[in-house]
Amino acid sequence: RLIHKFLEMSLSRYDDDDGEEEVEDDRLTGLPRSVLELAQASVPSNLKALRACKCCGIIKTVEQFMNDGCENCPMLDMLELDRINLCTSAFFEGTVAITDPRASWMAKWLRVDGYLPGVYAISITGQLDRDMEETLEHRGLRWRCRPAESLSTNKSK
Repeated sequence: RLIHKFLEMSLSRYDDDDGEEEVEDDRLTGLPRSVLELAQASVPSNLKALRACKCCGIIKTVEQFMNDGCENCPMLDMLELDRINLCTSAFFEGTVAITDPRASWMAKWLRVDGYLPGVYAISITGQLDRDMEETLEHRGLRWRCRPAESLSTNKSK
């Protein structure tokens, strides 16, 4: 909500002198790219029942995934509950809010510097099904989730 309020305040400077607002697309043309991307940021609407995308790690509620899917991973087609359950995980650790992915060292470290601003999980436990992994591999995309057994093996070493 704060991001949307910020965008409204920023856009108010781009109104016509006669008091009528321009069409939204025209109003957005003068804004810096970072402001436009920040306007598209996905922020969880509440703190209950959060899930992280297994591919990019963005954190949203189930309702937000059903309404919007994953803005970073449209190829996963997360608009139905079954698909959301396959492509997201409730088991993640840590969160970080990234407002400027290209300039953020944290975004580079998490490998989300090519994604939209939003709230991201630091680590995600879960596994995509094999067909989905092959589809992502074929497109040259990486995924961020790790199987639970590989995490417990790494911690014991």
